[in-house]
Amino acid sequence: MSRWPLPEPMIAALAEAGKAAIAGEVPIGAVIVKDGQVIAAAHNAPRMLHDPTAHAEIMAIREAARALGNERLEDCELWVTLEPCAMCAGAIAHARIARLYYAAADPKGGAVEHGARVFEQDQCLHRPEVYSGMGEVEAAELLRAFFRDRR
Repeated sequence: MSRWPLPEPMIAALAEAGKAAIAGEVPIGAVIVKDGQVIAAAHNAPRMLHDPTAHAEIMAIREAARALGNERLEDCELWVTLEPCAMCAGAIAHARIARLYYAAADPKGGAVEHGARVFEQDQCLHRPEVYSGMGEVEAAELLRAFFRDRR
């Protein structure tokens, strides 16, 4: 477990990841916070929805935009259990999310600190503040257990 207590939004994101695992989806969860309140919570659902874009981050961004009645989430934080892929990093930039917190790094598919490093590109429209590692142990264990059970 973590060396320190996890912030509530990461606990909520991990709970969403657990819901994804129960549904047979890769266990990734995300929440969006504005003014200290969770305004959106989601988990991976591409298999269930037959939608390759139904990643936790995208689903949470859609929910938050509807809740706020605005496609710009400028004063919002996104908390997610795994480093976002290129598609999700692009959506984060387009939504103008202020801060991104992710638990586990994804050297294979991540695009924030690995791979495409979307926010470092000159073409990136917006760069959120990025914080990583909170909940890394818990998120990584959820992923390991999920894939171990499927092998």
